[in-house]
Amino acid sequence: MATVELHPLPVTVQPGRRLVRLAVGLALYGMSMGLQVRGALGLNPWDVLHQGLTQLTGMSFGLITMITGAVVLLCWIPLRQRPGVGTVANVVVIGVSVDATLAVLATPESLLARIVLMVAGIVLNGVAAALYIGARLGPGPRDGLMTGLSRRTGWSLRLTRTGIELTVLVIGWLLGGTVGVGTVLYAISIGPLTQAFLPFLVWRPTAPEVAAPAS
Repeated sequence: MATVELHPLPVTVQPGRRLVRLAVGLALYGMSMGLQVRGALGLNPWDVLHQGLTQLTGMSFGLITMITGAVVLLCWIPLRQRPGVGTVANVVVIGVSVDATLAVLATPESLLARIVLMVAGIVLNGVAAALYIGARLGPGPRDGLMTGLSRRTGWSLRLTRTGIELTVLVIGWLLGGTVGVGTVLYAISIGPLTQAFLPFLVWRPTAPEVAAPAS
């Protein structure tokens, strides 16, 4: 499979189209998280970790999420991963989208409906991640860790993402986070899904546009 170029590009290169991709991708990402929450069949691995740390420290879920994001950003330094507009927008847009989704969507009583929400949320999460990462305006903290490790190690995005999700899942579970069938399905499928959608959704510059700077 051909390598997908993921270096962040200057926001001045075709900003309109790329900012729209970024905003739509982040909004859909938040929506996908809301669908998984309302499916009530297990948190995604990062939220299992956040919940476990919340129980351990007594801090709020939101504060733990922000602290975890800051720690992950520190891990970017040895990976030479560069933040961008998308890195900052990640926190704001996703947060608003999650709240909006949860405000209009309740957890259904039917198990079948909850399964549909869970599966739809996971698939939409893969599409949304590929869309906003593919805008090449800078990934969010956790996705930046994935792309940075993939670039530095030579591992595929699928293998890298799956390894990160499984590691976070185990740590969160050991700390007391809630794990369900949705958690396991997300952990094993999100890597392959993101890698499958990314070649179709990544933004590629064309001449005479400026290509990614050499590292």
